[in-house]
Amino acid sequence: MRHRPPYAEKAGDRMKRSFAYLLCGMCFLSACSTAHPILYPNAHMQSVGKEVAAQDIEACKQLAESAGAEEGSGKAGRVATGTVVGGGIGAAAGAVGGAISGSVGSGSMIGAATGAVWGLLTGLYHAFAGPSQPNQAYTNFVNRCLQEKGYEVTGWQ
Repeated sequence: MRHRPPYAEKAGDRMKRSFAYLLCGMCFLSACSTAHPILYPNAHMQSVGKEVAAQDIEACKQLAESAGAEEGSGKAGRVATGTVVGGGIGAAAGAVGGAISGSVGSGSMIGAATGAVWGLLTGLYHAFAGPSQPNQAYTNFVNRCLQEKGYEVTGWQ
């Protein structure tokens, strides 16, 4: 019987820690990736300045949210869909691999777990770390609010 040194860590523990770091990193990136309106420098924009324009943008965003428009709605649904789709694809691929090796059941379970993890991670990346665009109702609301204040929105980034 081999004795492991007390400092040796199990592969599962390393994987859990790596996953936690990855998840924290994606959440950090998502905080930096919120889209905002780009204003055309018309006469009103030039007369009020960038600071007042930034305050007006925030006021319009808050007004949109208080009216029920959510900036980032649908992210959780995209992650869940990616996880389910990944699990289904992984199960099918695992079943095929298991059929070839003679163990369909365990092959499909391993494939489903692997596919679900892959779907979860790619779903998290695309929903939170990828380019973040607010939903259409939110952008329309903010655009109209800014237009009524005298600004011209050229797009969002």
